[in-house]
Amino acid sequence: MFLTIVFLIAGFLLLIKGADLLVDGSSSVAKRFGISDLIIGLTVVAFGTSAPELVVNIVSAVQGNSEIAIGNILGSNIANILLILGITAIIVPITVQRSTTWREIPFALLAVLMLGVMANDVLIDGLQSSFISKSDGVVMIGFFSVFMYYIFGSAKKNVQEYGDEESNTKQYGVIKSLLLIVGGLIGLVLGGKWVVDSAIYLATAWGMSEAVIGLTVVAIGTSLPELATSVVAATKGKADIAIGNVVGSNIFNIFWILGVTSLIAPLPFSESSNIDIFVTIFATILLFVWMFTGKKHRLDRWQGVIFVILYAVYVYLLLTLR
Repeated sequence: MFLTIVFLIAGFLLLIKGADLLVDGSSSVAKRFGISDLIIGLTVVAFGTSAPELVVNIVSAVQGNSEIAIGNILGSNIANILLILGITAIIVPITVQRSTTWREIPFALLAVLMLGVMANDVLIDGLQSSFISKSDGVVMIGFFSVFMYYIFGSAKKNVQEYGDEESNTKQYGVIKSLLLIVGGLIGLVLGGKWVVDSAIYLATAWGMSEAVIGLTVVAIGTSLPELATSVVAATKGKADIAIGNVVGSNIFNIFWILGVTSLIAPLPFSESSNIDIFVTIFATILLFVWMFTGKKHRLDRWQGVIFVILYAVYVYLLLTLR
């Protein structure tokens, strides 16, 4: 048991470090080819911070552990809003851009609503079993493409109006860049394998379902990059980046990661996971409503405290009832 926990923690560390190395190496190569920081941030960095969830889901799908794959995404999205935004708002109140309030948060709500519709074949179509099919994955990736098109358009408009930020992309030599990319990929694959295998063992040993382990331990572990990014951004006075990072990650998780995972193998869906979809919907709507409560377009400390309390209650009920 102790060795399993050690491998689980080591797996998370490898995932985070692997994603970091992959982003650094890929950004350096992109910069060498004259690609702007804007494009690097929207592609390499954005996909890199979602790499832990993606790798864990791919490993889970290949090994046939679909409950971990779906639980990881729903658990990460719930943790992103209630835990990560909650902790960040407690540290520094978060002022939110108008575009995030009116476009990106509703888009995140659309993503989880679509997941609820696509996954409930039994309730909606009267089939004998529910699963996220390959065709569902194609639709998800299609919506993800629309989201990326919107993000690129919004970012370019901001650059034209306010100018580009000072470049902070490090540039390394070709060999070092390639070594960083290879090292990052190895870390991601090995870390993902350790996390999934350890989670399955712990679920069996503790008498829990793989879904519960995916919703809690795996979800929180793979959300650590978002937590670090949001807290650092908020403390540096860039709170709009903090909430943009979380909302964008939630959209990435459903449309991109679940879309890609379902293309590898259809994901069977348990009706009990509808509770987690409901919690994700509730958290997203609450975030939207709170943009008009108190100071407009701002998440205050008291709201952050309530978010964290709600997350603690959710985890408690998850562990005791399921």
